[in-house]
Amino acid sequence: MPPTNSDIKSLDVAIIGAGASGLVSARELRREGHQVVVFERQAQLGGTWLYDHRVEADQLGTDPSRPIIHTSLYASLRTNLPRESIGFRAYPFLSTGQPHRDSRRFPGHREVLLYLNDYATEFGLTELVRFETEVVRAGPVEDGKWKVRSRRDDENGAAFDVDEIFDALVVCNGHYTQPCTAQILGIDAWPGKQMHSHSYRVPEPYRDLVVILIGSGPSALDISIDIVQVAKEVHVASRSAKVEVLTEMFVCHNIQLHPMIERVQKDGTVIFEDGSMVLADVILHCTGYKYHLPFLDTNGIVTVEDNCVGPLYKHIFPPLLAPRLSFVGLPSRALPFPIFELQSRWIAGVLSGRIGLPSEKEMMKDVSDFYLSLEATGTPKRHTHNIGDYLFEYSDWLAAESGIPGTEEWRKKMLYETLKNCRTQPETYRDAWEDEDLILEAHMEMVTCSSNS
Repeated sequence: MPPTNSDIKSLDVAIIGAGASGLVSARELRREGHQVVVFERQAQLGGTWLYDHRVEADQLGTDPSRPIIHTSLYASLRTNLPRESIGFRAYPFLSTGQPHRDSRRFPGHREVLLYLNDYATEFGLTELVRFETEVVRAGPVEDGKWKVRSRRDDENGAAFDVDEIFDALVVCNGHYTQPCTAQILGIDAWPGKQMHSHSYRVPEPYRDLVVILIGSGPSALDISIDIVQVAKEVHVASRSAKVEVLTEMFVCHNIQLHPMIERVQKDGTVIFEDGSMVLADVILHCTGYKYHLPFLDTNGIVTVEDNCVGPLYKHIFPPLLAPRLSFVGLPSRALPFPIFELQSRWIAGVLSGRIGLPSEKEMMKDVSDFYLSLEATGTPKRHTHNIGDYLFEYSDWLAAESGIPGTEEWRKKMLYETLKNCRTQPETYRDAWEDEDLILEAHMEMVTCSSNS
């Protein structure tokens, strides 16, 4: 029997982070009737989409005590998916047509930030955010509630802490801040400079240098093309088979491809697995990020091991603490904003009691079965949250649980078309496409959805 209006609960909910996942969570929770406070340690909303020209003193990101720069954006970054496909369903990411805005289908990072600000303004979300307020600890207390300790500066610049009790906690702190780096034999004696793409902004510091990038993902592709304009030599090392697809494009740019680094030597030489060598000045790790939850104290119920946050039911709820603790935005290889929207809508409905969850035992079994399936396919634990192989199965499941239609067919087709173009035209796919029929279909449906919203 579905819950009656008298069964629906309104809870006080804390959200950590005012990036895209935090903003859409705030909207969905408030739509469901919950009271919301969003904690944001930066002075503006936007999370990782808030560009900062500064970089960390520890550019490899290995010192846990270092002052952290939150964003990983580089100046030239553009989205690697078209704006129609990555926008929220309730607020399409369409070109405004204004002269100061970026109207390209694959816009630069500033346009994404402006879109998030537009979204927050449209739905009155900024008033829910406590800026320059960092959550330093969050943990469960009696009656299933959560104590959140936040820290901010007073008018004299002195830090002070405040403890508050909430009915529920939603973690939306992002996962593009703590770098993952490759392990390289002999690196301690190597005289060159190491850094992570988290601290890359512009190419000029690499002028006339020999640079080796590790990785073959979007950042390695973009940064190598950026740096080759000024560097003496650019080399890309990767264990991924995708490198073969990029060979022709890289050759055109005089970028040399290699298998992974085997070891480095104290004379500056870098030796690759095929025996080739390069005397290099810089090794730039484009090797992804770690999930990092230093504020979360669950007495060991939720852990981060080998870059897997768990145990989590559907990448969202820890069974032992559900539904009062949840996570939005953990999945990788996804359509981020639409997935955030579906996850947060489900969370909002579960917290109100409108949507039910399985029992703790059933959720734990589901998690165990999921882990076993990863082991059976040889998927490393660190790829637990990679949902690329079942993205739309996952998103449609979330939509069904929330009682709304699944992912639009045009959005699915647009993603597949973009991925195909990226593989065959990695340098030009952002500015050359042949899916005008999908664009028209998307725009027609967006107008309808916006009117209904």
